Amino acid sequence: MIQIDAIVFNSFQVNTYLIWDETGDCLVVDPAFYTREEQEIFDAFLIDKQLKLTGQVNTHCHIDHILGVQHIKSQYDCPFSAHEEEAILVTNAPLSGDMFGLSFEPISGIDRIIVDHDIIKVGNHSLQSIRVPGHSMGSLSYYSPEGGFVITGDALFEGGIGRTDLPGGNYDQLIQSIRTRLLVLPPETIVYPGHGPSSTIGKEIGENPFLFMAE
Repeated sequence: MIQIDAIVFNSFQVNTYLIWDETGDCLVVDPAFYTREEQEIFDAFLIDKQLKLTGQVNTHCHIDHILGVQHIKSQYDCPFSAHEEEAILVTNAPLSGDMFGLSFEPISGIDRIIVDHDIIKVGNHSLQSIRVPGHSMGSLSYYSPEGGFVITGDALFEGGIGRTDLPGGNYDQLIQSIRTRLLVLPPETIVYPGHGPSSTIGKEIGENPFLFMAE
């Protein structure tokens, strides 16, 4: 059985998701812990659940979502995986960190490229990557048909959508991505966003004001 839990990290309140199954193999999505204390919280979660971290993937690579990537690479020997169009954000991350007063160790680059419709293994189970550009050029969501959930990053929130005023953002593209790639999922699908509480696809279809405004 596939399981998912979230830990909220850093001043941007990013949801870092951990996904695992009966094998104990675990995948982290958007490792966002920043301080030593946050690193210890993350490490303690794995120890407490007796999990083996076998991979890390990102929905996108804005600074707030990649603060823990280097720790995962060095401590758990897990390559950094994201869409290739996020590479410019990785390159510019130290500058972004300076803007927000965050000390950031440069990342050498994306180790493994994820493309649309990739299958991401988690023990005996898997996630499907869904490309949802608009918040950033290479934004991805990760869908588990078996688990009945989708991790949407900063594309779709409860009652909201991702901002599009940052470099690489495009409002019309984001709305199109949400409508054609996410809202077509079963309405009972749980939406796990990059920030804030969870929702469902059906709830967002019926109640998300940003999607009404775009009609």
